[in-house]
Amino acid sequence: MSDPSAPTSSPPASQATGQATGGPRVLAIANQKGGVGKTTTAINLGTALAAVGEKVLIIDLDPQGNASTGLGIQRASRRTSTYDVLVGDTPLRTAVLPTSVPRLFIAPSTIDLSGFELEVGQTRDRAFRLRNALAQLRTPDTRIPGPEQPAFTYVLVDCPPSLNLLTINAMAAANAILVPLQCEFFALEGLSQLLKTVEQVRQTLNPGLTIHGIVLTMFDARNNLSGQVVADVREFMGSKVYDTVIPRNVRVSEAPSYGKPVLVYDLKCVGSEAYLRLATEVIQRERALMGTPAN
Repeated sequence: MSDPSAPTSSPPASQATGQATGGPRVLAIANQKGGVGKTTTAINLGTALAAVGEKVLIIDLDPQGNASTGLGIQRASRRTSTYDVLVGDTPLRTAVLPTSVPRLFIAPSTIDLSGFELEVGQTRDRAFRLRNALAQLRTPDTRIPGPEQPAFTYVLVDCPPSLNLLTINAMAAANAILVPLQCEFFALEGLSQLLKTVEQVRQTLNPGLTIHGIVLTMFDARNNLSGQVVADVREFMGSKVYDTVIPRNVRVSEAPSYGKPVLVYDLKCVGSEAYLRLATEVIQRERALMGTPAN
């Protein structure tokens, strides 16, 4: 099987830095380690951004489909999935479903996605399938009246827990990477490998790719190790680490089983408050990157 991160044919010049101005900002939520809070961050950051007025699309690129389930999308409702989009069978708009959260939409995943690499691994555009699918979001959907167009301002891509072709597609399509990092002993070791992959993608597939930020998750104030990990990551990555730290919280863990973001399940809990703060930080960084003054 071919190396999914190996250079493929160069994309058109207009796509050389991911989604250019005029379309949504695309953030890939990635970490090759499982259980670090990628899906939880995608769901709740997306909800928090929608709550402050952004129009958000979550793209579920994990064959497990946990982001879809966590937003209440039943498997029977996933008639068109991200697999169908990436193999070229259907436009992205066809897969997009509304959620119970106003201004938050999702392109759901199914287990079919696990066969994506086998199906397209030998094609020249294998790393650009998601980028090509996202390009259509810049143009209006003629089937929908103008005022009802879901003109997305953010696209959050929930990546699988590996550095496979799906994750490479997300990185090739993204403006930036948001990295959830669990407050555990091996956190920095996994981060180093991810940063190497990001650099390889930047050199071969997406020159404009950046690290948007690192969000520390599952922080337990009762555990001295958590505090040490926070200090070590901040020393290693500096300003790339968000000020907001997501605490370990029972309500955050319970919410997906009800098909709800924690902000809907329990707005007052510390987890919800943390994700609202994170959304504020993300928007502030976006304004700094785009040269837009804060309100």
